[in-house]
Amino acid sequence: MKISELKAGASSVEIEATVVEKAEPREVITKYGKRLNVARATLKDDSGSIVMSLWEKDIGAIDVGDKVKVTNGYVSEYKGTPQLSTGKYGKIEVLEKGSGSVESAEPADEDFPE
Repeated sequence: MKISELKAGASSVEIEATVVEKAEPREVITKYGKRLNVARATLKDDSGSIVMSLWEKDIGAIDVGDKVKVTNGYVSEYKGTPQLSTGKYGKIEVLEKGSGSVESAEPADEDFPE
């Protein structure tokens, strides 16, 4: 599957892409009062790019420049923009380590729903 084919509501998503941007993690408090770390990453393939939410252990698992594979992901929509996540049952794995030379970005509060 290509990034350009991803639409909000898609599930069982499997893609391979390169991490071109990764923001610093920030802490959010869920509606159940649990504190979690989340970071925004941008994944890109030859068809386009998509923002991905990285939660907890996934934040440190990937770096800018890595080629990754997302398995069993899902696409939601936040402020009209599709956003990829692994959720509870998906996973992200590094296929090839990158140079880490693409710029990091600072997180924006509006990038993640609480």
